[in-house]
Amino acid sequence: VQLQASGGGLVQAGGSLRLSCVASGRTFSNYAMIWFRQCPGKEREFVAVISGSGGLTNYVDSVKGRFTISRDNAKNTVYLQMNSMKPEDTAVYYCAASSYYTIIPRSYNYWGQGTQVTVSS
Repeated sequence: VQLQASGGGLVQAGGSLRLSCVASGRTFSNYAMIWFRQCPGKEREFVAVISGSGGLTNYVDSVKGRFTISRDNAKNTVYLQMNSMKPEDTAVYYCAASSYYTIIPRSYNYWGQGTQVTVSS
């Protein structure tokens, strides 16, 4: 599976961004999709995950109520809608694919290249 993430950028606090991750190469609906983020000098952090069918989702507590993960299996795309953004959301965001619905990074075999999100105060 090849993954291409996009949609990052600079936004003011309180603003919104939508990240996209397009997959190619395998049957997209067979894979759970996840977004991680990483700040310089910090460990990669789980943000949101969605099952292959889209019926299951989970979020890190810090983004619940603000971020929404979704997918369009017909377009081989997963999205992360980010609203009410905060400076602490600043990070490089990565999408990844796994055959398992899990939040454990080592379970994800396929990774996108990352997209920078910067939230100014």
